[in-house]
Amino acid sequence: MKQYQIRLSLISVAILISVSAFAQNIQIHRDFGRNTFTSTVEMFKADGGGSTFFFVDMDYDSKMTGAYFEIARELCFWNESKIDWLSVHVEYNGGLDIVNSSYNNCWLGGLTYSGHSKDWSKTWSVSAMYKAIPGTFDASGNCQMHNFQITGVWNLDFFNHWISFNGFFDFWREVRSWQGTEFIFLAEPQLWANLRNINGWEKIDLSVGTEVEISSNFVGRGFYVLPTLALKWTF
Repeated sequence: MKQYQIRLSLISVAILISVSAFAQNIQIHRDFGRNTFTSTVEMFKADGGGSTFFFVDMDYDSKMTGAYFEIARELCFWNESKIDWLSVHVEYNGGLDIVNSSYNNCWLGGLTYSGHSKDWSKTWSVSAMYKAIPGTFDASGNCQMHNFQITGVWNLDFFNHWISFNGFFDFWREVRSWQGTEFIFLAEPQLWANLRNINGWEKIDLSVGTEVEISSNFVGRGFYVLPTLALKWTF
């Protein structure tokens, strides 16, 4: 276990250093449900061919206990057409954990519908995807790598950008024999107060807020609500 902890720490720090150079924001959450801390590094960048998004979560108590990574690419080379709301979505998820040893490697592909307000203060998207989870078997030993996932993402700014409400939800199929179900739901809405709107704080891109992890059959069988208190620095 000690060797695994060292390996997890080294890999996680290497990932964090690598992606922080491209970070759009960094968050630190006090997880009251698990009595731990979680750091999050996020990046979103749009370009002429679509957009790229990634995030890295790292969990800590007295030591680092896990790391989780997602990277997604929206392919849309037809931005000036009448179907610019449609894109092709490709994604990878994976990570390490001292309890579960590792998260399943997941490969996703599908289509995304995106929308936004005229001033881009409100954006949203819904993706319908095929989800491959190699090495997944049910209790009878049958391969269950072929699955699906539906993901929704939103970012809403209110009151002249004083308040931001953003987050995502995932609903997917994945065989987990220990919990007796194949269907999992996870949502993480976040609410932020953006302090840069205070007079004299225009260069202080700090936000104070909360995230609520709402899940069914994710951290365990059944329904869970796990809140956090969080800080976010936006670059």
